[in-house]
Amino acid sequence: MSLLTQPAPAPALDRNSQNSREKEGPVGYQPVQEPYRTHSGHIANDDLIAVASSHRRIANPVPMAMYGFGTTLLLYSLYNLHVAGVQTPNAIVSVAICFGGFTQVLAGLWEFVSGNTFGATLFVSYGCFWWGIATLFVPFFGLTGTYDGVPNIYSPQGLGATETADAFGLYLFVWMGITLVFLFSSLRSSVAMIAFLALLTVTLGLLGGYQYMQMASLERAGGAVGCVTAFAAYWCGSSSFFTPRTTYFQLPVGDLSLKD
Repeated sequence: MSLLTQPAPAPALDRNSQNSREKEGPVGYQPVQEPYRTHSGHIANDDLIAVASSHRRIANPVPMAMYGFGTTLLLYSLYNLHVAGVQTPNAIVSVAICFGGFTQVLAGLWEFVSGNTFGATLFVSYGCFWWGIATLFVPFFGLTGTYDGVPNIYSPQGLGATETADAFGLYLFVWMGITLVFLFSSLRSSVAMIAFLALLTVTLGLLGGYQYMQMASLERAGGAVGCVTAFAAYWCGSSSFFTPRTTYFQLPVGDLSLKD
C-alpha cells in the first residue's frame, strides 16, 4: 500500500474554532495547516516511518513579537520620563538588540512561513527599528560622534549635539510615517491592533518633536504615551497567548476582519 499522502479537502473556515489564528490574535487571518490523510481517508501517522514527514504546525509568533516590542518601548519610555533619575537612555541597547530586535525579526520570519503578510511586514520592520535605535547609542558605530568630528565617541552635549538631535528626530518622524501606513492597512484587523498602532504613531510624533524642539514637556508626554502604547502591545500579545488550553479567560480584541 502506498505511503504517499495527500491533503484532505480544505473545510470551510470555522471562525469559532480554537484552531483559527484569527480569533486568537489581532493581526488577522493566518492559514491553519490541515492534517494530511492517506488515500483511504485516515490521518497520516509518521511515528513508524524512518524519515518522518516535514509537515509540522508552526507556533503562533504574535505573543513573542508583541511582548518584545512592548517591553522595549516600556523601558525606553521610562527612560524618557527619567524614572529613578536616569538621564541617559543608553541602557536600552541590550533590550533593543535582543528582545525588541531579534525576537521580532524572528517572529516576522515565522509569519512569512505562515502566509501572514501583514504580521511578517510589521514584525520585521519594527525589529529593524529597534536595531536602528540601538546602533545610535553604541559608540562602536560612531553614528553620533561623527557630528562632532570624533568618530566612535557618543557625545550628546558636544559641538554637533543639535544636529544629532535633528537627525534622530527625522528618524522618528520617518518611522511615524511608516506606522501610519501600517495603521491604515490594519483597519480590517482588530480594534486592539488599531489602538496599538494609533498610540505608537502619537508616541513617535511626540518624541520626534522633542528631538527637534528640545522641550521637556514633549519628552515627558512621549514617555507617558509610550507607556500606554507598551501596555496596548501587551494586550495584543496576551490576546493570542491566553488560550483556552492555558488559562481560564481570554482578552477581547474587537475582531474587524471580513466574515465569510
